[in-house]
Amino acid sequence: MIRRNFLKVAGAVTLGMSLSTSVMAETVLRVGSWLPPTHAQNAVVWPTWAKWVEEATEGRVKVEMEYGLGHPKTMFELVEDGAVDASFSYHGYVPGRFKLTQGVEQPLMGASAEAASVAHWRVHNKYFAKAQEHDGLEVLALFTHGPGQIHMANPINSLADLKSKKIRLGGGVQGELGKRMDVTAVGAPAPKVYEMMQQGVIDGVFIPMGEQKSLRLKEVAKHVVALPGGMYLGSFAMFISPDFMDGLSEKDREAIRSVSGEKLSAMAGAAWDAADKEGLEAALADGVSVNQVAEDGAMAQEFRDLVKGMDNEWVAHVADRKVDAKAALEELREIARSYGK
Repeated sequence: MIRRNFLKVAGAVTLGMSLSTSVMAETVLRVGSWLPPTHAQNAVVWPTWAKWVEEATEGRVKVEMEYGLGHPKTMFELVEDGAVDASFSYHGYVPGRFKLTQGVEQPLMGASAEAASVAHWRVHNKYFAKAQEHDGLEVLALFTHGPGQIHMANPINSLADLKSKKIRLGGGVQGELGKRMDVTAVGAPAPKVYEMMQQGVIDGVFIPMGEQKSLRLKEVAKHVVALPGGMYLGSFAMFISPDFMDGLSEKDREAIRSVSGEKLSAMAGAAWDAADKEGLEAALADGVSVNQVAEDGAMAQEFRDLVKGMDNEWVAHVADRKVDAKAALEELREIARSYGK
């Protein structure tokens, strides 16, 4: 009896120690986000990557999401300061720090977000990484949203009609487009656009088609001009704290990297492409007027004339970064346009 009880107690202690060790061995990777849980980035991209990470680390690293952490431009600092372990943001929100990333945003790319995202990752590593614009962070992925389009409360018949209109611009290449169109630029993070449109603070916004659904713009921006290939792409990064990575074993660090990089960039771009399709469908179903401008349409030509020389201006703008920006842009476009062919 005494021996049997001793063995039961010993077994319970051993099991408890085993469970305790298992719990202790699990590391929680906290991801901060500024978009709503329903957005493709939070509903598809992060959960897919989380599954990849947990599988690659054999359950030793578990990803948890945290929402509503403030303005997207602060995400870089939150990760650097250790408030969260990883996040993502739009480079255009921090214009003084990120200049090279505008290469992928240049007009007339003529590629999907998935294709542009793969090109973005490859060209960054070959040309841009040495400029250390992401210093203090480890970049997990680089991707773009789909083509930025014109979403208005009231219809326009030409790009000239945008003159003096109050347009929310998100930074990056959008700023230069706004200047050339002579709009009244209004800055605000994307989640604020619905409220601003509803209250009449702005007349419109330059943003991808997916936000007709994810940000409910179909309720307040009932007129969309969809230029062929869009006006621009938007550059994003997904990043993680180097300190967090240093706290992991080498095996788990490499496991996380193995499911990031180009693989994650492509998946993120594809998810935003899919969101654009869903956004268009939702907009049309809700009675939004979508002007699908033809390649030979008047507004398409108007736009091509409007953006002449922008890529050369960008090359000059990033001269202080000491990289071959012209060659990088040419290669970026070649990769994106030939992707999947």
